[in-house]
Order: sequence, then structure tokens, then C-alpha cells
Amino acid sequence: MWTGYKILIFSYLTTEIWMEKQYLSQREVDLEAYFTRNHTVLQGTRFKRAIFQGQYCRNFGCCEDRDDGCVTEFYAANALCYCDKFCDRENSDCCPDYKSFCREEKEWPPHTQPWYPEGCFKDGQHYEEGSVIKENCNSCTCSGQQWKCSQHVCLVRPELIEQVNKGDYGWTAQNYSQFWGMTLEDGFKFRLGTLPPSPMLLSMNEMTASLPATTDLPEFFIASYKWPGWTHGPLDQKNCAASWAFSTASVAADRIAIQSKGRYTANLSPQNLISCCAKNRHGCNSGSIDRAWWYLRKRGLVSHACYPLFKDHNATNNGCAMASRSDGRGKRHATKPCPNNVEKSNRIYQCSPPYRVSSNVSINAIMQVREDFFHYKTGIYRHVTSTNKESEKYRKLQTHAVKLTGWGTLRGAQGQKEKFWIAANSWGKSWGENGYFRILRGVNESDIEKLIIAAWGQLTSSDEP
Repeated sequence: MWTGYKILIFSYLTTEIWMEKQYLSQREVDLEAYFTRNHTVLQGTRFKRAIFQGQYCRNFGCCEDRDDGCVTEFYAANALCYCDKFCDRENSDCCPDYKSFCREEKEWPPHTQPWYPEGCFKDGQHYEEGSVIKENCNSCTCSGQQWKCSQHVCLVRPELIEQVNKGDYGWTAQNYSQFWGMTLEDGFKFRLGTLPPSPMLLSMNEMTASLPATTDLPEFFIASYKWPGWTHGPLDQKNCAASWAFSTASVAADRIAIQSKGRYTANLSPQNLISCCAKNRHGCNSGSIDRAWWYLRKRGLVSHACYPLFKDHNATNNGCAMASRSDGRGKRHATKPCPNNVEKSNRIYQCSPPYRVSSNVSINAIMQVREDFFHYKTGIYRHVTSTNKESEKYRKLQTHAVKLTGWGTLRGAQGQKEKFWIAANSWGKSWGENGYFRILRGVNESDIEKLIIAAWGQLTSSDEP
């Protein structure tokens, strides 16, 4: 009798084991067929799975019983994982989040998660623990199989570019590689660089010219068309916060060329101002327009060819390479040869005291820059209000100096006829309209009409053509 029971039990166990093997074997066949049948689909959804960051069952759902269809691709291991009860066995093929989501148990420690390699995944690529990657202006570190990222507000914001381009604002925006990776704060800090105008400058009276009643100003005026070869295109200040020097030197160069009727057409050196205008030693850390004009009147500048821009603006040895002295007859001369030894002419150019104007040509203007202006590509600019309020924190850094070179009237936003200024920026020719931009005229857009300054070239009788 007992022997019969033992035989019966043995037969039962043998049958169960055989059935289990058959089931597992069939499951492997089914999985192979499933994977083959869905190989193309799985390839197509690999990127989608990657963004789940391990939330497999959370996105697929949980099954109460054995279910070979309750499977999803575990992209990290190029395999399949399950969200059904059958995955509860010693060598688990459960999805990494099965216990935490389907069983509501505590997350498995990283080293016990099935098939989970050390490190982190991003866009389907595996990174080792401690790896650091850059996402625009933020750094992300792989720590404990998770990405931990800084939370800076970036200068380039794709959603702001999209907002401008989808709206009818009269201008279009672009993502510039030169600004990618910069924080909003760094954009204001390094790409502008003009101190707010002093009360003395703001109290300066405007000079107006008395024109005959029959004089009609043209609807369009572009300085480079009227005086070809006598005006100067935009330079690139890069990350040197010195728009105060770039705009002033360029305005002075234009005025001297026009006044001398093309006898002196050299572009003047902003680096000469940055390195040698020593008051408060601002240099590439912002400076004042009135101080720049004072230096042009009292000391003068050499040409851009004589004193070119330094490659490293922040180098500690970027001191003043030359000075000027008076010859006693109202003319100044350089005390040293040009820092650029290829250029032989170290002639000093000076200007008259600056004066304030209501409108003119080749003149200095100060404006307030908001975050959308960095993205300007073409059209008539007006500030587009953003949902981001971060820029308000940096209001003290937003003053920028540009050169006004003309004006015009065209159809702008919503098909309306709009007046505009043409201005030269100092962010290189790849920005905006070949380095220039147009901005609404007559409404003090971005405070551009709050303070406009010009000066005459200081030429002696021997300089006159």
C-alpha cells in the first residue's frame, strides 16, 4: 500500500516537472516568435521605451495570472521582461518596476534589480556611474542610477523661439549656437556690458538742427548707401561685456570718415578703449558711454587694425599696450608702435565732446535687452512678453549700447505699417540681419530712444580734405 502511494506521488511529481519543462520550452518558443514577429515594432519603439526610464509595468500594466502577452521590451538589456505573476521566481525575468508597482513593495536596491546594469541611460545610450553630460546650460550627473541635473534657466529657450515664430509679432527668432549652453544670467552678464547712463548724461540737452520748412526727410535712410565705404560693419564682442566700447568706437569711426569726406576711413579700436580707458578698470566687465566719449576726446584711439581684439579678453596681461601724448598744438601722437606689428600707422583719432540728439545717423543709442532679443533673426523687433520671469532678476545687467545707422517704414506685425530704426549690434555678422537689426521707431521700444548720443570728429585744418 505504502509502496503504491510512493509510486503515485513519484508519478505525479514526474508529470508536473515534465509539464513545467514543456511550458517553459513553449514559452521560450512563444517569446522567440513574439520577438521575431515584433522585431520591427520593437525597434521603432525603442526610443519611446528609453524615455520611460525604467517605468515598464507602470506604462504597460500588470497581469494577475500567467500571461505571455504581458511582456514589454527591456531596452537596457535588449531582452523582454514580464509584468505577470509568473515572473515571481528565483531567477526573475520581471520588469525592474514590477515589485514596486504591481506588488506595491519597496523598490529593489539597484544591485538586486534584474538585468539592470550599473549607471544610467539617456536616449538609449548607457553611461557609467558618475558620468556628467550637458543639456543646454545644465549639467546632469549619473548618481545611483538616476540623473541629477542642475536647474539653471538657459539663455536659449526653444519654447520662447516657438512662441515668437508662431505669433504675428513682425519678427522671427532663431536658435544661435553661440548662445547655446549659456545661462540666462551669463547672457546678460557677458553679452551686453553697458552701465546705465548717469544722471548727468540723462540731463544733457538735445541738439536740434533747424531745417527749412520745405525739407522732407526721406522715408528710408541707410548710412552705408549714402556713404559707401565710409561706415563700418559690426564686430563681435563675444563674451566680453563691452558693448560700451564697441558701439562708441564704431560711431566715432563713421563720423570721422563722413566729416573728412572719406580721407580717414579706418575703423577705430574697441580694444584700445577696453584696455586703456582705465577709470574703474571695467574693461570686459561693463563700462559707461560717457567715459568712453571722454577718452575719445581727451586721449583718442588708434585704428582697429593697429590695436586688434585680443583672443582672450580675460587674460591678466591685457594691459594698455600704448598711450598718447599732446604735441602742444592740439594734436596727440601715439607713444609706441602698434601692438599689431604688421600695421605701421599708429595715428591717433579724436572726437569732439558728445552731444545728445533726437534723431541723426551713425549715432550711439542705449537700449534695454530682454531674453527674446538674443533670438532675433529678422524683421522689426518688439519685445515679446514671456511666461518666464527670471529675466527680472537681472535688470541691472540689461543695458546695451548699439549704433543707429538708418531708418525706414515697412509693413510689420498684423500687416500694419510700422516705422523702424536700423541698428548695428556687436554680436558678429552671423546674428540677426548680417549683424544688424530693425526695431520699432517712435514708441521708445526697449528704451532705445531714451538716450541717443553723437559726436564730431576732431580734425585740424591739415586733416581737412
